[in-house]
Amino acid sequence: MKSTIEELGPTRVKMAIEVPWGDLDHAFGEVYKELGRQVRIPGFRPGKVPNRILDQRLGRPVVLEQVVQHAIPEVYSEVVRENQVRVLGQPDIEVTRLDDNDTLAFTAEVDVAPQLELPDLDDLAVTVDDVAVTDEEIDQQVDVMRERFAMLTGVERAAEDGDYVSIDLEAKLDGEVLEDGTTTGMSYEVGSGNLMDGLDDAIRGLSADESKTFTTPLLSGPNAGQDAEVTVTVRSVKAKELPELDDEFASTASEFDTLDELKDDVRQRLQRVKTLQQGAEARDKLVEHLIETIEVPIPENLVEREVQWRGQTLQQELAQAGMNWDDYFSAAGVENREAYDADLRTNVTQAVKTQFILDAIADAREVTVDNDDLSAQIIAAAQRNRMSPEQYAGQLQQSGNIAEFVADVRRTKALAQLLEKTTITDASGNVVDLESLRPQTVQAEDADADADAEPAEAESQDDAER
Repeated sequence: MKSTIEELGPTRVKMAIEVPWGDLDHAFGEVYKELGRQVRIPGFRPGKVPNRILDQRLGRPVVLEQVVQHAIPEVYSEVVRENQVRVLGQPDIEVTRLDDNDTLAFTAEVDVAPQLELPDLDDLAVTVDDVAVTDEEIDQQVDVMRERFAMLTGVERAAEDGDYVSIDLEAKLDGEVLEDGTTTGMSYEVGSGNLMDGLDDAIRGLSADESKTFTTPLLSGPNAGQDAEVTVTVRSVKAKELPELDDEFASTASEFDTLDELKDDVRQRLQRVKTLQQGAEARDKLVEHLIETIEVPIPENLVEREVQWRGQTLQQELAQAGMNWDDYFSAAGVENREAYDADLRTNVTQAVKTQFILDAIADAREVTVDNDDLSAQIIAAAQRNRMSPEQYAGQLQQSGNIAEFVADVRRTKALAQLLEKTTITDASGNVVDLESLRPQTVQAEDADADADAEPAEAESQDDAER
């Protein structure tokens, strides 16, 4: 087999491949075997029809066409593997010669990853925001803890914002009660605004067993968008009583004996969260610097495929949620489809550039991925997706995304190693200690952090890992 590779540009090549007839024996064998099972010829059992009879019955051109279709993918893959070509997407194939009992020749044009010239990466530096924890932030976290220990007490008065009420609802359209428009005994926080327009205004000022009717547009169902008459009846009103902010509360809500000790612990937790956020910011700024300083040719076909795939995926998700593009644009604050497509194309282009750069850095530094690297990333990804590591690994296997996952882990590792060698300072000129950004430095007791701090800290840890 002969092959030549011509560069058509920084991200596209053309392979010219010639295959001697003898190298097609395996393809002929597979094709004849399959045709023998499919074709029924009197006097021959299925699978026992001689090859020359199949040629006569089906015609030699038909057999050759199937041999070509069978052989080209295997030959193409072999050439790619032997020449270590990093192909992107499917090739455009053209058969240029097919001489029976002599030669098969074809060309394959395909996008490839560009070869990048990397600058000196030994003296990189980035600046991140200062870390500062304010008294207001500490008070907010403590208030969240107080909310956890709040008590609901029945009151003999009209409902106010912050109260919890038990309500009955009945919705009518054109005087007819809607099939799914009635509910009883629903618990609702007055002023939360998370149920339907006009409900809070109707409830405010109502006491137990008092009702009020208001008009509101239906949000879902076959009559979505139409105005319905909704009657709300308050059955009970309960006020939320917060515990006193003192040492007794601190000992009840935590392992600390005094309120000062509790606040000091909250301050330390917030400090760790913000320090981890510094790590994420340093990572993002480092990537921005690499994109700005390294010239990266982009295969437009790759970007276009990714843009189309993301658009189609979002459209399917919107359809499943009963939404259309206009609903999405309104909720996301996007002007129109043109603005959405432009922003998406920019994001995809940046993501593709980042992948190429990190792949090049990983190659230059000979970064490898071992089982420990894979296990750590599978566990982290499984936690983010709320599933077990075994489930996530099985999902990767079934979807055929293992190779891309390994590539992502390698990029992550390359970026982490580069970040370790980067000088990071805050806005005040202080050097940021990378060791304090490592997820393993966060103590086990952080798992008991308050609800608001937990997600931020977990997300920052994932960012630092990436």
